[in-house]
Amino acid sequence: MEKLTWLNLGKRFDHSLKRAWTRWFSGWTLLTLALTGLILIPTLTVLLSLFADERQVWEHLADTVLGLYVRNSLLMMVGVALGVILVGSGTAWLVTMCEFWGRAWLEWMLVLPLAAPTYVLAYAYTDFLQVTGGFQTWLRRVTGWGIGDYWFPNIRSLWGAILLLVLTLYPYVYLSARLAFQEQSVVCLEVSRSLGYGPWASFFRVALPLARPGIVAGCLLALMETLNDFGTVSYFGVDTFTTGIYRTWTALGNPVAAAQLSALLLLLVLLLMALEQFSRRRARYYRQGFKPNPSRYPLHGIRGVGAWLACGIPIGLGFVIPALILLHMTLRQGELGRRFWSYAQNSFLLSTITAVIAVLVAVAVLYGLRLQRAWGLRLAVRLSSLGYALPGVVIAVGVLIPLGQLDQLLSYLRQALFQQPPGLVISGTIVALVFGYLVRFLAVALSTVEATLARIPPSLDEAARSLGQGSLGTLWRVHLPLMGGGILGAMLLVFVDVMKELPATMVLRPFNFDTLAVHTYRMAADERLAEAGAPALAIVLVGILPVILLNAQIAQRRNLGSSNKTSPYVLP
Repeated sequence: MEKLTWLNLGKRFDHSLKRAWTRWFSGWTLLTLALTGLILIPTLTVLLSLFADERQVWEHLADTVLGLYVRNSLLMMVGVALGVILVGSGTAWLVTMCEFWGRAWLEWMLVLPLAAPTYVLAYAYTDFLQVTGGFQTWLRRVTGWGIGDYWFPNIRSLWGAILLLVLTLYPYVYLSARLAFQEQSVVCLEVSRSLGYGPWASFFRVALPLARPGIVAGCLLALMETLNDFGTVSYFGVDTFTTGIYRTWTALGNPVAAAQLSALLLLLVLLLMALEQFSRRRARYYRQGFKPNPSRYPLHGIRGVGAWLACGIPIGLGFVIPALILLHMTLRQGELGRRFWSYAQNSFLLSTITAVIAVLVAVAVLYGLRLQRAWGLRLAVRLSSLGYALPGVVIAVGVLIPLGQLDQLLSYLRQALFQQPPGLVISGTIVALVFGYLVRFLAVALSTVEATLARIPPSLDEAARSLGQGSLGTLWRVHLPLMGGGILGAMLLVFVDVMKELPATMVLRPFNFDTLAVHTYRMAADERLAEAGAPALAIVLVGILPVILLNAQIAQRRNLGSSNKTSPYVLP
């Protein structure tokens, strides 16, 4: 009896060992771990740089500019947070719960500022508001004043950077707040009406607290983009962590100190995410069932005009006026020239390559996670999405340090085996640039592909296996045909993000290989704003595509929600 027991235990142990081996050392599992590990290398490099000894550089930074970096970065974060919450949540409430003239058009037009990067607005408004610009020239013509007879605010300042960041980033809060307002329990709003609350009282006392998770999530995205901004603060002469990292790398020639500054910025981003989670703690936001939205509050007269202006001014300042300024700059320049088409070709090439690779990696990683739902794989996939929360210059530093070490090894091997002179193999090439883009924007592809893959029921996987298909055959014949729309959407979003990316491109690009974003920045830095108009306008026009896609997804989600009146829903 004892021998039989030990025999059974041995068999069970052997069976468990085989299951663990099959579980952790299958092809898809190893591929998923390898891809996510590769994506995590730059982030880990930046974090490990904290242990390097760079006391002299830090003493120099502390005595000169470190305090300025911290102060300006914190002031920008506070100003942008207040601005995007005020504009985003206010406009979302107006177009969702109120009825006034032009509401249907303003509902989707409020997303348009997402198409224009902040540095594009900075160049456009600088050209328009400077002393020789169109606005001050018109002002002097109307009033008869001369130059120096009046005071005019300088947009190239800290407050100007905050204002432009709010104008371009408020759609993050607007989108999340709009979805939250649409999917709230209507019963609460009806009760507030029965108690005599008007639109604004219901907004502050009922809707806003319930929409808090969505508003905070949108604000967090806006703050991450604020920390990532390089073109605006660099052009306006505002010293922040991002410009400090770039100067430490280029001017001081110290990549380790730049990586340590990057690590501090990374820790600040992680702290923001942790504070948001801690502030909610055990709070939960539920909806018991879907019910069509109640009749909107009608706004007439002065209230209707005020609502229209509250929604129209952000659109005009954040998209319409800059687009017209850029169009005027482009027409004033005349011919685009060969360089413009060369830069456009480079941008298109990089964006296409990155979009395709990002989608392929996302599909492979998420399909491996679908086959094996182990906690280790889930953690690896979530960590690989962290790159989207990191500023582009931080990722660039994290990419160049390990690639530089790899280049040294490859250069040594080339010299030892083939007697070739030493030189860079990967650093300073398109490969390094695409890898940096991949680390930065893989989260965009992951989120879109994951949402599409989650809609495919597991029963289709089982049916394919019963017909003799393996995991690869199931992916090729079942999942990919059903994921076509999501894959195209993910490629489009990554494509546009790469087109607009400036800080990572500035650091990682090869020599004599400029993109539209880099060319726009260089022309503006040289005060040749007229020549920056055409590439900036091209970036804005390309950026309109994901805006249209976002509005279509929101409309589809609202229609699906209205047809499902009984399913519970938990706000994220």
